[in-house]
Amino acid sequence: MPHRIQNPDCRGPQTSRRSVLQLGMWGSLAPISLGGLDGLVKSVRAEDLAGFPSTTGKAKSVILIFQWGGPSQLDTWDPKPEAPAEVRGEFKSIDTAVPGIRISEHFPKLSKHTDKLAIVRSMTHDDPAHLSTVHHLLTGYQAPRPKSDNDPPSAKDWPFIGSMLAKIRPNSGPLPTSVMLPWVVAHPAAPGGKAPGQHGGWLGHGHDPFYIMADPNDPGFRLPGLSLDEDCPLERMDRRMRLMDDLSRQLDLGPGPSSANTWEPTHRKAINAVMSSTAREAFDLTKETKEIRDRYGRHIHGQCLLMARRMVEAGVPLVTVNWHNDGQNFWDTHGQNFHHLKNRLMPPADQGFATLLEDLSARGLLDETLIVWVGEFGRNPRINSASAGREHWPRCYSAVLAGGGIRGGQVYGSSDRFAAYPASLATGPGDITATIFHALGIPHDFQVRDPLNRPMKLSPGEPLTMLF
Repeated sequence: MPHRIQNPDCRGPQTSRRSVLQLGMWGSLAPISLGGLDGLVKSVRAEDLAGFPSTTGKAKSVILIFQWGGPSQLDTWDPKPEAPAEVRGEFKSIDTAVPGIRISEHFPKLSKHTDKLAIVRSMTHDDPAHLSTVHHLLTGYQAPRPKSDNDPPSAKDWPFIGSMLAKIRPNSGPLPTSVMLPWVVAHPAAPGGKAPGQHGGWLGHGHDPFYIMADPNDPGFRLPGLSLDEDCPLERMDRRMRLMDDLSRQLDLGPGPSSANTWEPTHRKAINAVMSSTAREAFDLTKETKEIRDRYGRHIHGQCLLMARRMVEAGVPLVTVNWHNDGQNFWDTHGQNFHHLKNRLMPPADQGFATLLEDLSARGLLDETLIVWVGEFGRNPRINSASAGREHWPRCYSAVLAGGGIRGGQVYGSSDRFAAYPASLATGPGDITATIFHALGIPHDFQVRDPLNRPMKLSPGEPLTMLF
């Protein structure tokens, strides 16, 4: 979690590198060496990217809504009303704004917006573990050890898509390239704890997203990393910043790695964010009316989506909204699947996503903002009679895309009669990351160098160009 500068005596020239590092907005502000691996990663220049064919993507930003835990495809986006009761479950399907497209009755608000949505009903892979599958979904690449809940994040991980975006197309100005909220997903029952694939990986922590680990719905919500002590106004901070520049120049004594180089650019970006009214206001939900906050829902998920809208409006290229730590196994509905979906999970998901679509559209931002709604896998078509739950099922599940040039009112791919396997147009996690890069105008097959200096594609999948 970012920290405030905690120097009670802000009157003298006492600023140290340590006090500046406490601003740690982008994880560890000074990139670490990762045992020397970080130095092997080749910088990607603008002229390198320009040498690749441009894509048809017109998105300026992406909001990735990660429904951590694995939503049931049958009970959300891919109902099977003709299936046996032990498969179709308790929910009914309803008509939507697009004739022929039916979704769950517990998405009533979203049913009015299917003309904006592309529903992918043929997501598939073979990994039933939570942690390694998060890595696959959020990077496009399989985890170093697939099918495992034992491995926490490590320097061997492929970089998170937001981290790779920060490497090849860093955001100008004081705002970060990638923001993740309201936490870094983890599973209490998984030996590895936190899921890999949510940080800079072998690019180093200097490319981590900006993590907001707090509840924007909390009346006392604030980001201490974007504030100073009351007795240290911006003018005094400006003088301290000039002093740090002087110190860096004095310590730059000759050839080799210099203090000035370690100070730039991530340290300065953090300080600039503190001093920037644009950055502070982008994270300030008190600027929103009571009406719009109520429309998103006075719950953590709705307010996170409102925060995401403010950030893309301010120019942040990628915002990831993780389903929050609700203390009840997230969307991982092994037991009482229908109770949890109906009463706890689907109402805030329905309200928040529908309002985000309406709000972005009203502000003229939907065409330039890609929204991706997806979990790491789906649920078993056959209900567990002992627990009224559904177990993990990676073989077939659903994702939804909207905005950013996506043609709404369509279903991409299909599942079989039990939503157990894709029947057409099988789509993997790598295809979703490739589509995100494509929407942003970045060729998915643009090559970067991994720590072994091997040329690798940004994403091993193929963009779903038929959606645009």
